[in-house]
Amino acid sequence: MKIAAKSPAITIVLHHPLADSYAQLIGERFPSVRAIVATDPDQLDRCIGEADALLASHFPVHVLDKAKKLRWFQSTAAGIDSLLPIRDKVGHITVTNTRGIHGQIIADFVMAGLTMLQWDFRRFLRAQAERKWIPRYIAPLAEKTLGVVGLGSIGKTIALRAKSAGMTVIGSKRDISVPVEGVDRLFGSDALEEMLPRCDFVVLALPSTQDTQGLIGAAELARMQPHAFLINIARGNVVVEAELIKALQTGAIAGAMLDVFEQEPLPDDSLLWDMPNVITTPHVAGSPSDFSERMFSILGGNIERFLDGRPLNNIVDVRRGY
Repeated sequence: MKIAAKSPAITIVLHHPLADSYAQLIGERFPSVRAIVATDPDQLDRCIGEADALLASHFPVHVLDKAKKLRWFQSTAAGIDSLLPIRDKVGHITVTNTRGIHGQIIADFVMAGLTMLQWDFRRFLRAQAERKWIPRYIAPLAEKTLGVVGLGSIGKTIALRAKSAGMTVIGSKRDISVPVEGVDRLFGSDALEEMLPRCDFVVLALPSTQDTQGLIGAAELARMQPHAFLINIARGNVVVEAELIKALQTGAIAGAMLDVFEQEPLPDDSLLWDMPNVITTPHVAGSPSDFSERMFSILGGNIERFLDGRPLNNIVDVRRGY
């Protein structure tokens, strides 16, 4: 008598460069779960109809109509801006992110950026390349004020790290009724025009939503001090890039460190590549060397909860975008 094969408890499609390693980890911990590796668009197109769950860095909008069984999307990023254009169509899908695993590494990045900008390390490196010995005096970071725009888990971690360096820290968020550890003064999200002139550095650490796209444009940059620097570890579309370039060219602000851009990879012809007061990095601020292990701690816990019918961790409100 032939015994019918047991159906998997759930099928999860893995659309990610690290899909093979995640599939192996899932197989070892959850033998009843079917994990399908779909690293390229054709593979994804063929198997998305079988998916109860999907893991990806961005939601593949083009396959939504074929994802008839999909009930859960696990993003490998903190932001879920790829879902915003279709948020009215995904109310039946539980969306979770990686909130909590990026804070410390991004705080490392920001503190390195503050130091490099304050000391103008690009000028030191140019002098080194030309074998020129040019000493100069630099004001300590502890005398400076950092403004953090967006005080979610990442923004709070940045604020604490800057406070530990002796900086004055101010920040903006939607609800200012509850104090934030490490933040000396809170401003409402509608009070940027009051906060920006007080900052020597401004760090953008807020999600990309309909309300935040284009948040920093010509008017906001004009409110910053000419000696101030901008650091963006949020999303590229939070800043109007053409207006930022103009502000950097005219000296409206002193410089910038940018990890995210309106178009990624940054186009070869972008003026940002060669600007002497700009440091560009390839969207790596939230990429710890043990990312896959950190990611699987969230994914594995949520698979367990999904199988048990319990609420998942790190659920995102798609209507708000975070």
